Amino acid sequence: MEIITKDLLINFLFILLPLLLLQMFYLLKFVYRIEKMKENLFTVLSLFSIFLCMLFPFPVGDGLIWDLRRIPFVIGVLYGGPKNGFLLLIFVIVARYFMLGVNDGFYITIITFTLLAVTVSFVSRYYLKMTLEQKVLTSSSLVLLSTVITFIVVSLFFNVIVSVNMWLQFFFITFLGTVIVTLLIEVIRMNSDLLEKLMKAEKLEVVSHLAASISHEVRNPLTTCKGFLQLSYDEERSPEIKQYLGTALQELDRASDIINDYLTFAKPVPDKVEKVFVNEAVQNVLNILTPLANMQDVQIFYHPDQSGHANISGDRKKLEQSLINIVKNGIESMQKGGELEIYTVVEYPKVRIAISDEGKGMTQQQINRLGEPYFTMKDNGTGLGMMVSFSLIKGMGGEIHVESELGNFTIFTIEFPMVT
Repeated sequence: MEIITKDLLINFLFILLPLLLLQMFYLLKFVYRIEKMKENLFTVLSLFSIFLCMLFPFPVGDGLIWDLRRIPFVIGVLYGGPKNGFLLLIFVIVARYFMLGVNDGFYITIITFTLLAVTVSFVSRYYLKMTLEQKVLTSSSLVLLSTVITFIVVSLFFNVIVSVNMWLQFFFITFLGTVIVTLLIEVIRMNSDLLEKLMKAEKLEVVSHLAASISHEVRNPLTTCKGFLQLSYDEERSPEIKQYLGTALQELDRASDIINDYLTFAKPVPDKVEKVFVNEAVQNVLNILTPLANMQDVQIFYHPDQSGHANISGDRKKLEQSLINIVKNGIESMQKGGELEIYTVVEYPKVRIAISDEGKGMTQQQINRLGEPYFTMKDNGTGLGMMVSFSLIKGMGGEIHVESELGNFTIFTIEFPMVT
């Protein structure tokens, strides 16, 4: 084995080390609920890995030295986005300048890594939505493309001759290293997602058992109290007493609504299964919420499906209840007014309902916590409405996808299996 292979493997270990730290930090994040760390974690670990690779390079001839920095560079941009790409590019150029000064290698670094940063930043916009196979193929192809570009630049513009055997070793280890790193990161991300879903499922199970055990017992005395208060309210009373009794009745109704939400969550499976006309259900929701939208200076635009096949199987009332909670949140998020659009689309075999608003939006951490018990972004909210919506929609075989940008918009996309 030539010395270059040993040096390449040492460089590869420097790339694997931050991945071990990544797994550790993800676990710490869930144990101690550290939200900020996740936002900057990939950037910091990418910089750390690049720095280690550059600190221990290997010679390739004619005064040039190489390393595997392009692997953490490409991976860091693909998972961190264009902003991360600009930061990593500046770091590589500055570090290269202070380590070895200005020579042919410095100019090669500027040319190849600038081209690489632009290309990978563009691809990163679509990367996270790819399948695992597509991600592995994309990341490895980008790293190999960068290596080929470097080979061309070195050979044509700087007249540096590198042996074919050395290039083959470099290509092979670079390709294999990129594939392994991509797979490891995906495994870490999948473990993180599974852990998050497990924690959320445990919380939901606790709330479900709690709801089933105490809701009926609490609702019975509330009903009795409401009956006596209503009798007192109907009798001849002073306006002041009437006001007090009216407030008490309103609060009892509010408490009853919260208990009903708990009961609905504890039993998300539809009471009756029927053929639901989605366009009609959405229109009923709009009839209920249009007055609230007018008060908030919000315009609602509904674009129903025209095919006549937007039909699903489920409980119409529970579907409407779920949509009311989501649309109502969208309206209330636009405190200065705005537009809310609703689309129903049939894409066989799915029926899709899309609800978009121009409200204050959410961060990815907030999106991840939607549907959790007691998580809310309202000052006086309980989080039960969204929790019930998620539970009911999943109980009817539906799926919810949320896309949001802080300060700009939020889009809820709900998909159900279509029935004929």
